[in-house]
Amino acid sequence: MTGIDRQAPLPGYYPSPWPVECGGNRRQKAAAGGLHARGATSRITTVRNGRWNVMMIRRAAGQLYLGGTMPAFTGPPPYGWLQKLDPVTLEVLAESPPLPCGDHVWCGAIAAHANGDIIKVNGSYMHRLDPGCQVVTERKLPVDQAHNGLLILSDGSIVTKDLRLAGQGPSTVTRLAPDGLEVMQSVALPEGSMGRVAADLTPDGEFIYIPGIEHVWRLRVTPDALDVDEAWSPRYRTEGGSQGLSWDGCISEGALWLMDNGDIDSLRAIYGVHPNGRFEAPDKRLSWRRPAPWDGPQRLLRVDLASGHIDVIAPFGTPGGGIIAPPVNVPEHGMCIAWDSINGGLAGVSTTDRLNVAWTLDARPSMQPVVYPETGELVINDFQDGDDTLIVVDIATGALIDRVGTGSQVANGMFLTAGEDRDVYYCSTLAISRVQWGA
Repeated sequence: MTGIDRQAPLPGYYPSPWPVECGGNRRQKAAAGGLHARGATSRITTVRNGRWNVMMIRRAAGQLYLGGTMPAFTGPPPYGWLQKLDPVTLEVLAESPPLPCGDHVWCGAIAAHANGDIIKVNGSYMHRLDPGCQVVTERKLPVDQAHNGLLILSDGSIVTKDLRLAGQGPSTVTRLAPDGLEVMQSVALPEGSMGRVAADLTPDGEFIYIPGIEHVWRLRVTPDALDVDEAWSPRYRTEGGSQGLSWDGCISEGALWLMDNGDIDSLRAIYGVHPNGRFEAPDKRLSWRRPAPWDGPQRLLRVDLASGHIDVIAPFGTPGGGIIAPPVNVPEHGMCIAWDSINGGLAGVSTTDRLNVAWTLDARPSMQPVVYPETGELVINDFQDGDDTLIVVDIATGALIDRVGTGSQVANGMFLTAGEDRDVYYCSTLAISRVQWGA
């Protein structure tokens, strides 16, 4: 086991163990404690609400918020929304009015700010909402494009980025003030970018890491600027047409961990139209199960934050690999978890020296997982035969500890959230769930 590099408490956020997607700006997806699922009884509550449910975050103790969008790829205009839920029953306690999104259909994000309010990005709009889900401030972003996630920096400012694919021009990172959501800086990257940003607060400063079309980019954060680091831009796409774009990165052990092959047919369809995700008629390409538009295998990449050196491994070697969510590195166990959503396969990759496959499991994950380093448990979905189940896996060995059916017939790349009491929250299109393990 290697040293822990967790970042807690999280400056800029409301005091909470899970105030933002992936639990923090490093996107390590790690929760304290454990489920202790081995031999335990699981209990599940599922609510089918017919919405595109993106993520849940925790504010104060007992306060759970759900953000999402209406999956209106055709028909009436889409909009974003925020709900406060009962953390046990998932009953809706408060709800926002419909939130403008610039007519873009994309998942967006929410976060609990240190000022007590909830920040939400959806399409080309950002909103600040109070704890009762009522709008405090609305801001149309300077770029008319769907934005992919948000993070809060240590000074409380908010960063977001528009999503672009190859050939669609450069993406823009926008920094906003927390109270009035005024634009502080707007910086065009040298390339377009698909994945969400990650950030790291270090003794040498605060940095933002962004996977681009060909390279990984780094921005230095100062009070007055976001500066592109011209001396650090490692190229991760080296295989031409046999390699797709990267989703988000996980910052851990002095490296940024990525998986490529993310711009699958469904994403190319959504971002091939403008407004993003709006079609005159249903489009058959809107499925992540379609064959990949390249022949290369799914890859896991370790990008050294100091030197920019990249180590690469293809854990499965199956041609035409593809994913819709990023990996997670668990330094306490010397293991990085990777998968192939299109072909199937979950792998633990040993990181103690060279990258080596330590174990594989027959599963088809697609979403952002949760890990419990103390108990060595990984929670992720496994989509099989039209049924999306949650599995608990031993991080060290790959042994299957438990499997719980959610009753959801749709799997996507959304977020799992660690709860307060040996429980995990699940979000997907049309349904949400809470699974709790007990005696």
